[in-house]
Amino acid sequence: MSTIAAPPPETLSPAMRQYRAAKDAHPDALLFFRMGDFYELFYEDAVVASRELQLTLTARDKARSVPMCGVPYHSAGTYLQRLLRLGFRVAICEQMEDPKQAKGVVRREVTRVMTPGTALDATLAASESQWLASLATIGSGTNVCIGVASMDLSTGDFRATEFTGAQAWPMALDELSRMNPAEVLSARGLAVDAAQASFEAERREEGSAGTTLIAGSKSELEEWVFHDEYAIPLLQQQLRVHSLDGMGLGNHAAAATAAGAIVHYLRATKQGALEHLDTIRYYEQRDCLELDAVSVRNLELVEPLFSSEGPQTTLFYTLDACMTPMGKRLLRAQLLRPMQSLDAIQARLDAVGLAAADIRRREEVRRSLDGVLDMERLLGRVALDSAGPRDLVALGATLARLPGVRVAAADLGDNGNRWAALTAALDPLSDLYEMITRTLVDEPPVALFDGNYIRIGVDAELDELRGLSTSGRERIAAIEERERERTGISSLKVRFNSVFGYYLEVTKANAKAVPADYERKQTLVNAERFTTPELKELETKILTAQERSTEIERRIFGELRRQVLESAHRIREAARHVAEIDLLGCFAHVAALRGWAKPEVNHSGILELVNARHPVIERRMEETGSGRFVPNSLHLCSSDDAGKDPSLLLITGPNMGGKSTYLRTAALLTILAHCGSFVPAESMKLGLADRVFTRIGASDNVARGRSTFMVEMTETAAILNTATSRSLVLLDEMGRGTATYDGLSLAWAAVEHLHDRIGARTLFATHYHELTLLADRLHHLRNVRVTVRESSGGIVFLHTVEAGAANKSYGIEVARLAGLPPAVVQRAREVLKLHEKAESQQVRDALPTKDAAPQMQMTMFTPLSQRIVDRIELTDIDNLTPREALTLLAELQSELKGGA
Repeated sequence: MSTIAAPPPETLSPAMRQYRAAKDAHPDALLFFRMGDFYELFYEDAVVASRELQLTLTARDKARSVPMCGVPYHSAGTYLQRLLRLGFRVAICEQMEDPKQAKGVVRREVTRVMTPGTALDATLAASESQWLASLATIGSGTNVCIGVASMDLSTGDFRATEFTGAQAWPMALDELSRMNPAEVLSARGLAVDAAQASFEAERREEGSAGTTLIAGSKSELEEWVFHDEYAIPLLQQQLRVHSLDGMGLGNHAAAATAAGAIVHYLRATKQGALEHLDTIRYYEQRDCLELDAVSVRNLELVEPLFSSEGPQTTLFYTLDACMTPMGKRLLRAQLLRPMQSLDAIQARLDAVGLAAADIRRREEVRRSLDGVLDMERLLGRVALDSAGPRDLVALGATLARLPGVRVAAADLGDNGNRWAALTAALDPLSDLYEMITRTLVDEPPVALFDGNYIRIGVDAELDELRGLSTSGRERIAAIEERERERTGISSLKVRFNSVFGYYLEVTKANAKAVPADYERKQTLVNAERFTTPELKELETKILTAQERSTEIERRIFGELRRQVLESAHRIREAARHVAEIDLLGCFAHVAALRGWAKPEVNHSGILELVNARHPVIERRMEETGSGRFVPNSLHLCSSDDAGKDPSLLLITGPNMGGKSTYLRTAALLTILAHCGSFVPAESMKLGLADRVFTRIGASDNVARGRSTFMVEMTETAAILNTATSRSLVLLDEMGRGTATYDGLSLAWAAVEHLHDRIGARTLFATHYHELTLLADRLHHLRNVRVTVRESSGGIVFLHTVEAGAANKSYGIEVARLAGLPPAVVQRAREVLKLHEKAESQQVRDALPTKDAAPQMQMTMFTPLSQRIVDRIELTDIDNLTPREALTLLAELQSELKGGA
């Protein structure tokens, strides 16, 4: 975009000099400059805004050298959100005094800078959070420590963590990717995209793992903001503590520095006093079941793989029966970071089981939550000084529900269980409720300037002034009636507007009957407006009373706001306990409604499912009436505890047969159990996992130089490099993105590595039937297959998993069902027979015995063997003479000896 040169300051009007000063102070933001009833934009800002918002571009001067456009201030919110979603920053320059009372040019100041991570988005779903994240680094190379902090300004949720060592960058970037922040802060010179691109290039050269590109706007700050000597004291000041030890940050300087940088940014962008940011939580990856961004995406935990599908394909949608916004956010957070503590999981499972078994008490809890609004976001609005009277009344109405929630939850509490603990910890905030309801009327206006939101009896002077205002209206009505009688003008009216105050209005037709003591105030097309000394005096009294009433009401409201903020920590703690009560009720409701079972969770290495169902697919099938889900079972045990049990199931069978569903079912039920939820199965036994890895589906990123196969190998590398014997690994159709023999070789080697070196509980779905022969050598590998039934009309998918290897892939039959031309299908069958004859014996001959070393001799995987196979395939055996056959055999034998 070309630069539009501003004229010299001395040629500008006073208002435009104000604009230039504000713009110079915020050069990286679009400046919304308040002029009367509009926010105006000028110069390049106007050009950008007109393009992005489809506004008409005009000009301020006759020479049209100053482009401008604007939006009405009362509807600016919609335009602002559109710009913020596009990644722009917007500085709001407000009029700081009443234009009618200003002497000279109206004073204006930038009151707030709105950014993608700090603006309160009214369209944000109750279950979603709007994260502002920050990256801080200490050290470099393998000694680097990377702090990651995140904050949701709308709720005051503030948290931090850090990563160290050689894997610090991939883990930090993966954490940001999973979080999906709206904005990421970093030091100038530490561009997040550049750091990630550099890291991925290095990892590709090593043949190791990469990470997922994080979305969101990137904002670079000066390096000194990320110095611990500045950022940490700033964080302590915000939290009003002398030490961060009590919040878990005492020995985590990088995490504390990242958090301090967020505080700096919020203050620099004028987000208010931030009274609700009074605590921060330090967490570590090992505190939860780790789910990398790839697994979160592949399993569709909170977002669908394809936006066109809608939320119905997600686990969050399937589980969400929460009654409150806080419960919905907690559910989403739990799915992304399931619990790892066995005690915490067991306590939640016991609480869910108690509620699931008692419909009366369970529904009492859920009914008590009906009407509980978003306490955290209401508090956030109060803290950010954007709350009106209705927001505080809504908060009061929510607080009125807390005693009922406490009583209902206490009815389920027994012997110190989780219900009892939550009941004891839930503060009903009765004093705050009484304060709000005692101060504000039941149905206040939307905005403060509308007035009449303070109850009668709160302030004696306010009551007196309101009386004067009421009597003043009665006197106005009396004047109108008296003047009609005196003048004989029946249409005479006493009216008021903010410009002219009170006036007598007479139509032009009655102008001759106007008394001589009337003073003309304004002439209209069809009427004349007048005043009298009596009306002037009354106007002064009434308007003075109204102004004073407004002043008193604002003072009382401000005091109420201050008292609410003094209880900010209590409100946030109450909201946290309400959220967990809601979550327990949600889990119990879903378990009872859908017949889910309580999983048995322990520290073993087992994963056993009996007649398990995929929760999302089962619900969708029921809603659409497309049949019933076919359940399946599995039994796995990590190599540490396996004995004679399998640690790796090799799953074969046709596409569309249900292999991917089988894999996803195992992962989703593991995640549900770690969340403390019941599961869709007859029974489940689970030894806690440290991570769930998935490689399901295919995608690419050509813009960043990553093909489908590169993405597949990158994600597989992450699994093979970081999985442990306590992990759950799901690999679906590995090696499909390259040539057949390359893919088969890679899949073969990966199976051996997972079995021999990692020993994780693994489900490996494949279309390479050759891999099933590994069961003869790998002690903890078992073959299972998805079944089909063949008939004269084709194949029927039974979606049942049973022991054994599939004897064919049925890919051609699937292609026939998809509608390929019959000639193509027939020719494919002919070619398939040729390949099957050439391959089957060679692969079997390549396998060593169980006791032999896992080394492969010359097989179909080598270029030499491939040349021999190709020659055999191209030979017309039916027309080959005996002599030609012997000659061919001699040549092949000679080639074999030469290759050996």
